[in-house]
Amino acid sequence: MRAKPNAQPNQSLIDGIATLQALASSPEPVGCRELARQLGANPTRVNRLLKTLAYLGIARQTADRKYTPGPGMHVLAAQSLFASGLIRRAMPVLESLRRFGHTVAMGVLWNDSVSYLFHAPPGIEAARGLGRIGLLPATTSGIGIVLLSQLSDEDVRELYRDKPIPMFPEGIEQLLRALAQTRAQGYARVHVADERDHHVVAIAMGDPVHAGIAMSGWIPESATAELVKALREAATEIG
Repeated sequence: MRAKPNAQPNQSLIDGIATLQALASSPEPVGCRELARQLGANPTRVNRLLKTLAYLGIARQTADRKYTPGPGMHVLAAQSLFASGLIRRAMPVLESLRRFGHTVAMGVLWNDSVSYLFHAPPGIEAARGLGRIGLLPATTSGIGIVLLSQLSDEDVRELYRDKPIPMFPEGIEQLLRALAQTRAQGYARVHVADERDHHVVAIAMGDPVHAGIAMSGWIPESATAELVKALREAATEIG
């Protein structure tokens, strides 16, 4: 899932995409210096990249000289979803999974976060599940755990080098044990001990793996096998 860098990765492209990603995930307009602090980058370089993105229409500058996604970013999002066909294929299948009465979700791994393409709790229209949740730490998510388990331990160590690991207070070794168990059983079952006190059952899908789907709610251990079977059938149908 994580491609190895070639001998000469283009750093300008890497910086530009990092800036684009940070802008896309900001819940409100953000200034150049604030974005540079988030990225740990040179403010002058970030300012130049933001101006380039604004020139392309991918970013837009507000009246107070902050930046927010422009129409070009929405066009890129729509084009990518259309080209991949993932949402088009997945929607009717994900809708059918809602018969179990649980939250149904589909997401992808981006570095150490999960981006939810679809997240629909019981009782809301399926269309409202599109893009309703942004990025969440991968280790707090069943989809994140199952997708991280597709990486090698070496890649996981590198990904979390010098970073705190949410939900894993003992650090990287605790996370690696959880990922090894996930690999062995072929799915993730995660207990989220918040006010909802719920469980997530998730599987990876694609060959090679490119996304994960999950159901979450109050799920007793005895119901896990049935949900895993349904998720695997859904993954096969989505393709």
